[in-house]
Amino acid sequence: MEDFIKSAKKVLLGNKKKGYTLPTNNKLYPAQWNWDSGFIALGYSHFKLKYALDEIKTLIRGQWKDGMIPHILFHDLNTNYYPNHSVWACGNKIHSSGITQPPILAIILKLILDKKRINKKDKPEIKKIIKGILKYHKWFIKFRDPNNSGLVSILHPWESGYDNSPLWDDPMSKVKVPKNLKYKRGDNKVVNPEYRPLDIDYDRYVTIKNHLRENNYNPKKLYKASLFNVVDVGFNSIFLRANKDLLKLLNTFNLQSAEIESYISRSEIKIVKLYNQKKKIFFNIDVRNKKKINIPSITHYFILFADLKNKVLNNKIIKNLKKHSSKEKYLLSSVKPNHQKFEEKRYWRGPVWINCNWIIYQGLKNKNIKFAKQIKRKTINLVKQKGFNEYFSCKTGKGFGATNFSWTAALFLDLILENKND
Repeated sequence: MEDFIKSAKKVLLGNKKKGYTLPTNNKLYPAQWNWDSGFIALGYSHFKLKYALDEIKTLIRGQWKDGMIPHILFHDLNTNYYPNHSVWACGNKIHSSGITQPPILAIILKLILDKKRINKKDKPEIKKIIKGILKYHKWFIKFRDPNNSGLVSILHPWESGYDNSPLWDDPMSKVKVPKNLKYKRGDNKVVNPEYRPLDIDYDRYVTIKNHLRENNYNPKKLYKASLFNVVDVGFNSIFLRANKDLLKLLNTFNLQSAEIESYISRSEIKIVKLYNQKKKIFFNIDVRNKKKINIPSITHYFILFADLKNKVLNNKIIKNLKKHSSKEKYLLSSVKPNHQKFEEKRYWRGPVWINCNWIIYQGLKNKNIKFAKQIKRKTINLVKQKGFNEYFSCKTGKGFGATNFSWTAALFLDLILENKND
């Protein structure tokens, strides 16, 4: 096992830049990604706490004045990545994208602080980070839930983190692509195109992005004006868990937020209403087109991560998850193999993702430890057998996408070392 731990550390250190870490060491993702950095920081915390805190501090440094933390920070401006900093044309202090990603920073920081004794000299910096995260969460509540319902919206599929999921097919189909749309994607030149989104999907991604830029990324205006507005169960599950962890972090540093506290209560009530009792699945809401999205996805099981107080519902979800995974050799497929939308190799449309397994494992630990340990064991074995790939076939275990993938290495480390006094 020591050799695998060394290899995982080598992946992270091989992708490391000054103050941040690339998702991989090729040209596929030549920048800093928001939730990637969260997972990466957790991995670093097991052997180099300074690198973990640096990773998070750099993200906070790129925070916009209104509170948003972008999904990409462009530190190196000399890349062929599309869309690059000049295409987004925005940022505060650091060039960035104009959208966000799942807000996992509070969750990650709490996990790190729960296990690590922090030096007194680091406490002011950590307090500053927590204040930055609070500002970020308040941005979500203010601009992505202006009606104060308890559920936030995403305004681009990229914001979900699971960009090419079938969850977005229907709302994306309503996006009209202009005839004069011009751009040059590079992702399908770096890795096999059959692993990546189709051209029509990318056309729609770019159309939505262009519309956001045309509206100067105005968060107040874009909630109603955006070409894409979806309330997603997985995203809201992460946000609910993040708010709970943020509240605990605030208390630790003698800080308070009545706004976060009351929002947690609303979210607990509202998110449960997205459960379809008859079909025994969660649904998303296409806010723009006023429709339910009834596509099953592994990300719906992120609800376990939210730690709802509703034990009856939790047990139903666990039962469904067992059915989802019962015939799978390699857990957990992002879309079930028997579903019409399943694609074994394509980005988020079937493959296994280590971060999804990690999130669900974390959610199961205090609800069904036996099942949690099964997922943990199979996840560790998958990486040991197939390598630190971006994602994997649920049928053969074959790795797809990028190699030397940072969050795969980081979360592999966390799964192995979580209970050790490292």
